[in-house]
Amino acid sequence: MKTLDNIRNRLIDKILISRDEELLFAIDKIFDSAQSDEKLHLNSEQIELLLMSEKDIEEGKVISEDDLEKLDSEWMS
Repeated sequence: MKTLDNIRNRLIDKILISRDEELLFAIDKIFDSAQSDEKLHLNSEQIELLLMSEKDIEEGKVISEDDLEKLDSEWMS
């Protein structure tokens, strides 16, 4: 199971840093075509992060993608 988690985390990391729209679209298509009735099982940490995210959204603690990219650019330089 640890190997599966490692693979999943590596894929997530690669997806998060990718700016290649065609690649991300292709990955999305792969997931859509491979989708089944399999239920997603989340661990307690993942559930907690989702609940925290929902709370942030409810409280308006959000940032646009453009603003985030500006902050990233400033941070990187």
